[in-house]
Amino acid sequence: MRRIIIAVVLMVSFLLSSQVFADSDDTKWVNQCIKDNKREGQTTATVKIYCECMNGKMSDDETQSITQWEKSHPKEMAECDKRAGWK
Repeated sequence: MRRIIIAVVLMVSFLLSSQVFADSDDTKWVNQCIKDNKREGQTTATVKIYCECMNGKMSDDETQSITQWEKSHPKEMAECDKRAGWK
């Protein structure tokens, strides 16, 4: 039982640490997306949820901004619109 607990703790710490490294670049992309969409008539919370959703759908090696990428990915854009409650 003790080994299982230790294994779970190690897995959780590994997952959290990998998210920390991804967050710095992801934060940059999401913040740019929020700026790009600030005049779309949505709340900041709605835009943030949308941008985080779009960022999550993009591959880690993508070089386009979220705003550029969404134009060629209408299916993902519609899914994130729905998730964010974009009206």
